[in-house]
Amino acid sequence: MTGGPEEVTVPTRRDRTLKVIKGAKSGVAGRPARRLVTRPLGRPTPIEDVLDRLDREPVGELTVVGDPAQVEDLPVDTDGAPAPAGGPHDAAGEERTGAAGPPARRRALLGFLVVVLAATLAAAGVYGHRWYTDRAVDEARQGALAAAKQVAVDFVSVSAASVDRDLQRISAGATGDFKEEFTRGESQVRAAVVENKVESQGSVLRAGLVSGDRRRAVVLVAVDATVKNAKAPQGRPSHYRIQMDLVRDRESGEWLVSRLQFVG
Repeated sequence: MTGGPEEVTVPTRRDRTLKVIKGAKSGVAGRPARRLVTRPLGRPTPIEDVLDRLDREPVGELTVVGDPAQVEDLPVDTDGAPAPAGGPHDAAGEERTGAAGPPARRRALLGFLVVVLAATLAAAGVYGHRWYTDRAVDEARQGALAAAKQVAVDFVSVSAASVDRDLQRISAGATGDFKEEFTRGESQVRAAVVENKVESQGSVLRAGLVSGDRRRAVVLVAVDATVKNAKAPQGRPSHYRIQMDLVRDRESGEWLVSRLQFVG
């Protein structure tokens, strides 16, 4: 059955249609030739008209799939308008994140400051304790040195006119073995001083700390003295080097000589 040429339209870009016409001559035997022609499609519909037509169409009902009781209401802003879409967590989550961000940073900063402050206080406590200990030891050593100087002067400064007071002063600065030895020979010393009319006056030349802490110390003292007696009324110079071991009394805090010996 024959008829007019068969047309097939194919839409293409640039608002044109390809029209295929069958029945034309073909270069292949037994097959009808095809010829492509174009024709304009006409002017496109303005977008404003499409939107206006959509606005006039009736709106269908919203169908909810699932149990309506389980569907959460959209969050509403304070002014009554629905919150932006994106799930119930979006807007509130952003608000919570925005509100919790600075406090979280402040808590982190506060924690860091607490750690730094604790470390600073700990370091200050360590150094403060060390400084206090060093100062206490230094003060104790100075006290031991001063006490040794005074005992050395008292020991070589004796007069027949004030023998009892002089011996009592020496005994008051003694403790331990030295006090026991001095107490045993005190009466003999007194008798010798009175009998020979001894008058001795000493002065410290030098003193040095051998060792010492807050409770014990060893001190060397160099003393010069002028000794007068019945045989040498004009006096003669004497030089002594005395080593003393001292201990600090727990109750009074005073340094007392526990051992005294001449070392040259």
